[in-house]
Amino acid sequence: MNDMNKSMMQRLVDRVFPRMPDFYGLINEQCDLAVEAMQLFTEFLEEGDAAIGQKVRELEHRADDLKNRNIRILNASFSTPMDREDLYDAIAGIDYLVNFTKTTVYELHLYKTAPDKCMRRLARQLTTGVVSLRDGFALLEKDPAAAEPFAVGGHKAERKMKKIYRRGMVMLLDKERFKKQYAEQATDPEEMAIDFAIYMMKKREIYRHLSHAADRLARVSELLHDIVVKLV
Repeated sequence: MNDMNKSMMQRLVDRVFPRMPDFYGLINEQCDLAVEAMQLFTEFLEEGDAAIGQKVRELEHRADDLKNRNIRILNASFSTPMDREDLYDAIAGIDYLVNFTKTTVYELHLYKTAPDKCMRRLARQLTTGVVSLRDGFALLEKDPAAAEPFAVGGHKAERKMKKIYRRGMVMLLDKERFKKQYAEQATDPEEMAIDFAIYMMKKREIYRHLSHAADRLARVSELLHDIVVKLV
């Protein structure tokens, strides 16, 4: 068979049996960007630099583009290397994690609230969890069984986030601590009570937002575990 006949035959085969997209590579690309976003987000909370916050927002837009591209490829694909629903959940779940970075940056700006120790600790654990997921998904193609410890690592990071969140909430609701911290700004008791309520509500919203990020981290970790079980 000459080269022309081979080419025609290959095109015919490709039309009847389309080549499967490299979904492992597509997911890995999303995971790499998610880790980059988490690291930059943590840096923003450490430095409080608005320019870094803008970079976080830009990365989230890139993450959305990757998610949309991957979903289009999934919808158009003839076959997939794993359960189609699991693939969709992985694509969407990783993107949700990145979304939390942008919305947290936005809320801090909107509420005119500075990052605090609790937020920074939550962000560091979230980054640890996403790195674990990235490393786990990277193993699915060639050694899926080896990915299981990384799914466990994601769950560990989520549990630590929940502990940090609960401790942070206890400290946030400590009115006496607030009075000592802002004693120089104190005026009359009624105004202090109003200031405390506003301060508490603003930070509570951001704490809860990061707690929801922990919930999403747990869901994607469980998804990674389920995929491993199906592939092994």
